[in-house]
Amino acid sequence: MKDIWIERDAGTLTKSILIILVVVLVSACSGRNREGQPPFLEKIGVCTSLDNHALLADMGYDFIEENLQRFIIPFESHEVFSENLERLEASSLPVLALNVFIPGHLKSVGPEAAHPEIIAYADTAFRRAQMAGVESIVFGSGGSRRIPEGFDPELAKMQFVDLLKQMGPVAEKYGVYVVVEPLHRGEVNFINTVVEGLEIVKMADHPHIRLLCDFFHMLREDEPADHILMAAGYVHHIHIAERDNRTAPGIAGDDFRPYLRALKEIGYAGHISIEASWSDFETELPIAIAALQQQIEDVRAGR
Repeated sequence: MKDIWIERDAGTLTKSILIILVVVLVSACSGRNREGQPPFLEKIGVCTSLDNHALLADMGYDFIEENLQRFIIPFESHEVFSENLERLEASSLPVLALNVFIPGHLKSVGPEAAHPEIIAYADTAFRRAQMAGVESIVFGSGGSRRIPEGFDPELAKMQFVDLLKQMGPVAEKYGVYVVVEPLHRGEVNFINTVVEGLEIVKMADHPHIRLLCDFFHMLREDEPADHILMAAGYVHHIHIAERDNRTAPGIAGDDFRPYLRALKEIGYAGHISIEASWSDFETELPIAIAALQQQIEDVRAGR
């Protein structure tokens, strides 16, 4: 029995040493804030709960992308939301972005489209997001924007654009940006590529309605990095995960450099969030930031 416990303790120690070594490597090699370098993906975040702020800060991450329905809780009173504001004040990291925007029962398109309800919901969400210091609201929300079977896709597109036209001034009022997220065809049947998302954003024609590029969805759609070049001036936020199992960078070893080069070429100066499926969150966090930061450094250096 003693030998078993020794083996377990040794395994825990090895895991801890690995994490420490990777964090040290990130700190030494990240090259952030180097003099003479233009800002390029200097802030790396993770889509996760605010509860993980201390762990992420220790690993070298810069911000959290929270779940809007969980953190902003638009259907709850301000008194309930204020408890999350208190948690944020005690956090070692800011919340700069929010995902899981619109619940599936509030339809953006189709015969049951609920635009007045969505705009009222968005007004509360954006006001609270401003109070929390949030910059970007990710409009993925596949359940809300899915086109019902038999419904005219062109009419759905017009409905969605109309919703964004209404939403833009609300976002501007509260100083946040709504970023439309293309989702691959396995998740939703509407806005599956960066090209399609760009068309929608251009049609909405509002400075606070912008585009998100998610490398995972781009890879699933076999979408080339050149499509990011087409979206110059419209890209406002980035998600990243590996193609096959949506693992974090560095787990399967996917090469994101072509997409990162495209971002650099268009002068992208925003943030990037890891939106991944984690097998061992604590162990994979340092691996992910080290792998991603190395690829970013390669692109900065022209490699």
